[in-house]
Amino acid sequence: MTQPQQRVYQAWKGDNRFFFGGRLIFGPDVKSLGVSVALIVVPVAFFCVFVARHLRHRFRAYDAGYAILVVAVVYTIYVLLLLFITAGRDPGIVPRASHPPEEDIHYDDLSLTDTPARLQFPRVKEVIVNGMPVKVKYCETCMVYRPPRCSHCSICNNCVERFDHHCPWVGQCIGKRNYRYFFLFVSSSTLLCIYLFAILALYIKFLMDGDYPTVWKALKHSPASLALMIYCFISVWFVGGLTGFHTYLISTNQTTYENFQYRSDGRPNVYDQGCLSNFQEVVFAKIQPSKHKFRAHIQEEVQALPAIGAGDVEEERVGGPRAKVGDDLDIDSDLLKISQRKHGDIDIEMGVGDAN
Repeated sequence: MTQPQQRVYQAWKGDNRFFFGGRLIFGPDVKSLGVSVALIVVPVAFFCVFVARHLRHRFRAYDAGYAILVVAVVYTIYVLLLLFITAGRDPGIVPRASHPPEEDIHYDDLSLTDTPARLQFPRVKEVIVNGMPVKVKYCETCMVYRPPRCSHCSICNNCVERFDHHCPWVGQCIGKRNYRYFFLFVSSSTLLCIYLFAILALYIKFLMDGDYPTVWKALKHSPASLALMIYCFISVWFVGGLTGFHTYLISTNQTTYENFQYRSDGRPNVYDQGCLSNFQEVVFAKIQPSKHKFRAHIQEEVQALPAIGAGDVEEERVGGPRAKVGDDLDIDSDLLKISQRKHGDIDIEMGVGDAN
């Protein structure tokens, strides 16, 4: 009875986690995604219960107070959707090779004791990008020369195209195929924090216009508003700082990884094509399909045997060893005869000498 053939995601060599039969791919630290969801959902839930609920009837015209609650809920769902799209898709993983690149191996100084693991080939190559030479490195884990702007993630154990960084809050590498959604997630989270903070300030203003004339009395009446304002203030510095930093990276066509490299090495940025072109490339260009079909069945590699006939196989299996043994016996008998003949001649000579 034949066993069911494995799929690609079942024999995956990286450290990724797959869900729903290989339809979703996450990083090994996917549990941190739950923390990020909680940091978004819990404050919004407190906002809806303790603040937005009291503002439903504050705007009589067209019942606009309900819009505050609806916008908060819908926008939060949008932010969560961006988060899951960023975390659950292939970031641009480069396919691994089954053996080192043979065309780059040096055979000049090889001896008979060399094995494929000891073959020498260049670890760095130069390619031309926008008329400028760029060095690409060989990855010993994936056994490929990394494309330009590609790096090997030590957490996911994959080479990722246009590698930016591995985000612990998302639990996934940020690369060529999910960087756009990551930027939208960070910027949308910033706008959500600003929206919540503005509505909270408006609610405190309404309390001050009513029975609580001072800020302290208003905050004392609604401690949840005070806690949410502090949380939003701290959060907006974090996600807002990321939004500003990645806006700068997009405008100069850099990645986080390259930004630190350019600072230390002082190398020029060969990918910068102008602010508008850079934004168009990152934000509006078509995303290339994944180079992996995780649900596809593994195609086993079958190596072709040398073309030999059935008679040769039978001779190799049966006649070959016996013929070899027979030849060895014939050689041994001939050597024995020669040895006896020599010893006989020596005896005759010795007898003649005694007679004389």
